[in-house]
Parts: sequence; C-alpha cells; structure tokens
Amino acid sequence: MKKKLMALWMVAALSAGLLTGCADATATAKGSGSDTIKLGQLEDTSGEFSLVGVQKAHAAELAVEELNANGGVLGKKIELISLDCQSDNTVYQDMAKKLILEDEVAAIMGCYSSASREAIRPIIEENNALLFYNNQYEGGVASHNVFCTGDVPEHQIVPLTEAMTEEFGGKAYIIAADYNFGQISADWFKKTIEEDGGEVVGEEFIPLETSQFSSTIANIVAAKPDYLVTLLVGSAQSSFYEQWNKSGIEGLPMASTVNVAQGYEHLRFDPPALANMYVTASYVEELDNDVSNAFKEKWHEKYPDEPYIGMEAEAEYTGIMIWAKAVEQAKTTEVEEVIKALESGISYDGPSGLVTIDGATHHAVRDILLLKCDESHNISVEDTFEQVKPDWLSATMGLDISKDAPNKQFTPLDGNE
Repeated sequence: MKKKLMALWMVAALSAGLLTGCADATATAKGSGSDTIKLGQLEDTSGEFSLVGVQKAHAAELAVEELNANGGVLGKKIELISLDCQSDNTVYQDMAKKLILEDEVAAIMGCYSSASREAIRPIIEENNALLFYNNQYEGGVASHNVFCTGDVPEHQIVPLTEAMTEEFGGKAYIIAADYNFGQISADWFKKTIEEDGGEVVGEEFIPLETSQFSSTIANIVAAKPDYLVTLLVGSAQSSFYEQWNKSGIEGLPMASTVNVAQGYEHLRFDPPALANMYVTASYVEELDNDVSNAFKEKWHEKYPDEPYIGMEAEAEYTGIMIWAKAVEQAKTTEVEEVIKALESGISYDGPSGLVTIDGATHHAVRDILLLKCDESHNISVEDTFEQVKPDWLSATMGLDISKDAPNKQFTPLDGNE
C-alpha cells in the first residue's frame, strides 16, 4: 500500500512539474531565449529575384549589427536566422514553417514577390506569427499579422499618373509582369488613369520567363500612346530595356513604380535605354541628405562589392528598426503585444525620412520622390510628396485592421463594388 501511495505521489509530482514547465514555456516571449531574441528572414539570395534579395539580406545584417552594437533589444542580442528561398514559393512555405515552428522566431522579415507573400500569409495567420513585408507592392493586404513598410499605389501610382497625364497626355500603354503584382498594379493604373481623364490604349501581361520583346515593342508603336507604363520585374524581363534602346524608338516617356529604385537598371544598362523614365519611390541611393549619406557610407564599408542600395533594401532596414522599437515599447516579443505597439503608430526617422506605421491599415506613411532618368541615366528628384498616407483600405474600403482584420487582400475592383 505504501509503495502504491509513493508511486501515485511521484506521478502527481512529475505531472505538476510538467505542467509548471509548460506554463513557463507558454510565458516565455516568442523568439526570446535567455540572452537572445531570434529574428527570421525569408528572402531570395538566389534565383530570379536575387538582384533585390541580396540587398535585402544585407540590409537585415546591417540593421541587426547596429542594434546589437547598441545593446540589442530589451537588453538581449538579436540572432538573425536568414534563409534563402531561391525565388521558389514552395520553399517559402517550407521555410516559413521552419522559422515559426522549429526556430520559434519573434518575427519574420520576408518576401520579395507578392506571390511569395501570399503563399506564406495563411501560414503566418494560422500560427499567429508576425510578418513584416518590406517591399513595394500592389497594395490591399488587410491582415492582423502582416505589416507592410514599402510603397503602395497611394504612394506611387496616384501621384505618378497625375504627373504623367499633366506633362504628356492621357493615353497610356501598360506592360506588366503576369502575376498578382503586375495584374493588380495594372488595375490600379487603369483606375487612376481613367479618373484623371485618360485612357489605356493597350495592355500586355508578360510571363516572368519572357526575355524577347520584339512583338511587344511593335504593339506599343502601333498604339501611339502618350506614355508607356512598365511594371516588369526579374532578370529576364529587364532585357526589355536594352531591346527598347536598340529599336530606334526615341522620346516616348516611360512611367514605372519598380524600375531604377529596385533593380538599378539605369546603372546596369547602357544609356539611353531608360531615357525619359519617371519613377515614384521612397528611396534611391542618389538621395542626398545627411541621414541617407551616413547610411550609404556604413553600407558600402560593410559591402564594398554591392553595386547599389535600392528602396527595398531601405525598407528592410527600416522595417527591422520599427520592429525593434515596437518590441521595446511593448517590453516583450509576444506577438499580440508587439502588434498593439505597432498599431499605436511607431515611427522611425531613417535613410528615406520619417516612416510611421498607420495602425488602421498596417501600412507605412512615407515621403515619396518623383524621379526622372535622363538620356545619360542621371537621376534627378523632380518633386517630393511628403508623408503620403496609405489610406485606401481605411478611406475607400472602410477598414480598421486594428479593430477587425479580414485577413485577405483587396484590389481596386473591390473598391468599385
């Protein structure tokens, strides 16, 4: 009888210990060990999108190095776990699960393409993880667990279309990458062009692997637009500009939200391939001010072989700094507490100027530059739009994500319903 009672007591004690251990594990903040905080990164350092992915990986390394040199976050060093997703959406899904379930990171900085973001967004939401999408994109993501620090149509397409229509006329021809970024961005351009009294005289969606554009160039010439909208991405599609240059066509203005500021085509291709191209973007390396210049100096000292710092690299760097400030404000890495801090309006004054998270939309208020590439591929700032609000989700769709997140992506077509 005594042996039986002793056995029962030991089982009870062991069970209590296990329960206490589980409670302690639950109480431990997400991604936070005894002396480190784990931060995940999913980018494309190989494959189709590596031109930008390498920059974003470097930006994360630089940001984490700076934070750790200044005492880390909450007095703990940040451990960056950066994985190459090889421009493959299936790899993105596998690596997202690894970071969340195995590495138990506090947050993920991730994705270049919208397709990769949408591939992992359900995984992020199902596991109540935290994703920073630090990239220019087509807008519309309304998720409790996702914060977008890059440029969206309110930042880029609206002021760019207005400027092009006023300067050159309202007839536009659109060529775009054939996936959700290009398709939804083209819808945004069509909507904005028509609202400005213009018309789209031609539209083509180009598969990502396409590298020959003779028929597209012939179609553009035949349509006689006032300007050309280019929404091409990746290494294959960028060959359009060299072919455009060799076609003998001169003088047709181009409008873009991705070129120059992302893939630095103005440096990669011989002039005048990008002559008369206008771009709206939050950052380019040519931006000349004290904070930007200090950022560039640190960057090129650490990465002397890096040819350019684009807007996505700046967004990744800034996104990490905003996350760190939110964790400090929340005093924990617990996802819900960090989200509350972000929704309160965390700001960071960095290389591109003041960037503030808008709690109602989970997007960033930013300064936007109107840039021009001339015949020699010099970049000039034609205008600056200060502190542009990404308010389409709140103003048109009537959403406040901080109160009720539908966890879906909306498009301009939703706004017409």
